[in-house]
Amino acid sequence: MQIDSTAVVDTLTQAYSDVWAGQESLQEANAFIAFMYSNDLIYVVLGVTLIIWSVLLFFMIRVDKKVASLEEKLNSEEQ
Repeated sequence: MQIDSTAVVDTLTQAYSDVWAGQESLQEANAFIAFMYSNDLIYVVLGVTLIIWSVLLFFMIRVDKKVASLEEKLNSEEQ
């Protein structure tokens, strides 16, 4: 009793066709990352990200201080 090998291949192709279709975009992403590394642009991206996080942290600390001062002001007015 022999198994038809084309039927097995067709089953695998149907089952994993969406996964294999995504490999093209993965290769494009890897090419983009390789381009960024080759031109040292990855450090520019990391620097911009660090600046954004720093600004967000500064903003959150500033808002926290303002809220704390408003809470103290309200507590002093209640007494």
